[in-house]
Amino acid sequence: MARAGDKPVATVSRRGEGYIGQPGQAQPPPGSRPDGHCPRRGPARGAAGPDPVSPQLADSEFAPVFRLLTIFAYGTYADYLAEAANLPPLTEAQKNKLRHLSVVTLAAKIKCIPYSVLLEQLQLKNVRQLEDLVIEAVYADVLRGSLDQRNQRLEVDYSIGRDIRREELSSITRTLQEWCQGCEVVLSGIEEQVSRANQHKEQQLALKQQIESEVANLKKTIKVTTAAAAAATSQDPEQHLTELREPASGTNQRQASKKTSKAKGLRGSAKIWSKSN
Repeated sequence: MARAGDKPVATVSRRGEGYIGQPGQAQPPPGSRPDGHCPRRGPARGAAGPDPVSPQLADSEFAPVFRLLTIFAYGTYADYLAEAANLPPLTEAQKNKLRHLSVVTLAAKIKCIPYSVLLEQLQLKNVRQLEDLVIEAVYADVLRGSLDQRNQRLEVDYSIGRDIRREELSSITRTLQEWCQGCEVVLSGIEEQVSRANQHKEQQLALKQQIESEVANLKKTIKVTTAAAAAATSQDPEQHLTELREPASGTNQRQASKKTSKAKGLRGSAKIWSKSN
């Protein structure tokens, strides 16, 4: 398949006839890859650069061949079948090439393509032919995926890109602008979350400093009060604190001794009562 930017079959001559080997035949250029793609010397793949030869071919006697090349660039195998009566015939290899590109077009719309859709779009007779075609496309690096025979579908992980029509550029530009706007919204949300996290951190640090300051003030107050009480009794502050703790333990000891003496008294009275009996 020869397109703008591809290596031509022959040197370009008057009105672009050099792109055509013989009238009525679409010949792939020499050196093309197994998938039909050929080395490019012009714009990168997917570009919609100017093609001065295209208007000449569209209005020349080679218009059917130009239409066929256009289908290979943008269309599908179903498009070729719809216009097959007005287009040059294809070899079996060229048909498979166009079928590969048709699968790529479907993969751009849906990643899990049912076998029924593929069989209808590619006009294949059975599943065996379909699976062989997909395996051939995988080996040609046209797509990557897996055949789910249980669920009768093709799961596509990756596929090459098709050429872009000029009328599609506005839609692509709009999609990219929407994507950029979405990225800006996400970045704005992230910045807002970071700002909230920083504010919360500052509030927690201020609260921690406030609590530490209050604890320090309480310690100072207790120390001053203890020192004043010790000075009033002419005692060392540490000794005063020790005495403040001791009465509680002395009281507990006195209570324990009272319970012990009371128990002894009860046992003694019991002995006296038994002797009197």
